[in-house]
Amino acid sequence: MSGVAGGHHDVIVLGLGSMGSAAAYQLAARGLSVLGLERFWPAHDQGSGHGETRIVRQSYFEGAAYVPLLRRAYEGWHELQETSGRDILTLCGGLYVGDPESKVFKGSRLAAEAHDLPHEVLDAAQIRARFPAMDPADHALGLYEDNAGFVRPEQTILANLDLAARHGAQLRYDEPARSWRSTPGGGVEVVTDSGTYGADRLVVAAGAWAPGLLADLGLALRVERQVVCWFTPDFDAVPYERWTSEQLPVYIEETDLNRDIYGFPMVDGPAGGLKLAFFNTFEEAHPDTVDRAISTVEAEAIRTRARELFPHLTGPLVKALTCLYTTSADRDFIVGALPGSPQVTVASVCSGHGFKFVPVIGEILADLVTTGSTPHDIALFDPSRPSLHLPA
Repeated sequence: MSGVAGGHHDVIVLGLGSMGSAAAYQLAARGLSVLGLERFWPAHDQGSGHGETRIVRQSYFEGAAYVPLLRRAYEGWHELQETSGRDILTLCGGLYVGDPESKVFKGSRLAAEAHDLPHEVLDAAQIRARFPAMDPADHALGLYEDNAGFVRPEQTILANLDLAARHGAQLRYDEPARSWRSTPGGGVEVVTDSGTYGADRLVVAAGAWAPGLLADLGLALRVERQVVCWFTPDFDAVPYERWTSEQLPVYIEETDLNRDIYGFPMVDGPAGGLKLAFFNTFEEAHPDTVDRAISTVEAEAIRTRARELFPHLTGPLVKALTCLYTTSADRDFIVGALPGSPQVTVASVCSGHGFKFVPVIGEILADLVTTGSTPHDIALFDPSRPSLHLPA
């Protein structure tokens, strides 16, 4: 250990993935001296911020309380795309299919109605007519919204990192944080293999590695291994054009108590495959030892379930990969100052549905670091809420 490795900073950001890269950009843009520490390479594929596409939507079945944040996030997506010059956002529509009382359909409808979001309710026949690749159950309903689509996660992270560096942030890669501690003067120190860094404030945005960095807080957090697959459709049965973002929306489907699936149109040409996955697998894992090999059994289980909505998804598996969800006990986010450590702000546990909020979470973190508060309502994400904590 070599002592203080990099002087003193206004703020250190641990993790430069989805939320950390956005925080580094927003903080540096406000004139703070920012040090970002990342254990891997820029826009890596070891955590959660990869896989080519992520859904963005506003008719939010997880809870209508999220919708105001989504509205601000959408403004941020447009701003990030324009400022960075990268191809990040595609709005191709979104369809949320299920039994009339299912969480996916009913929750989406409640959120849309509560916030006056433009939407349509389609029955199964209307879904088949509009989207011939789909064949939902006869009794299923779908909520369709035009203002949904997908973003490119790797391009998002690279855009935020580019902009953070442009505003003077120091970004260090292949340098995992081993520990951190509060200092007597109200600041923090972070220890890596290269030494110790000091700062007035700390942002923990370490994704699947956050539970290890926050282990002393007694939070009920877990890391889950997820599997995502790309399959080739039968283009003789349904022409390729019907599978593209010109004619197929992003989608989530939960019918007859089956495990819900989500997915995307084809975005990378006829050879690129149709990407889809189970919404949650609930398989607990450790980020340093997770099995990244996908078995034939796993891939075929996803295909079998997916064919209940896409009967012509019969071609070869193009590829499959794993990603990691870091989840809280109540599956809401954790965003805010740590109890007892007001100089430490956390935004790492988004329970598998956080990427669509990246721009607004970056803004919120910058607010909290610079002023201690934010105009956005984040009471739902309070790190001190009782549901987060393990029994004593």
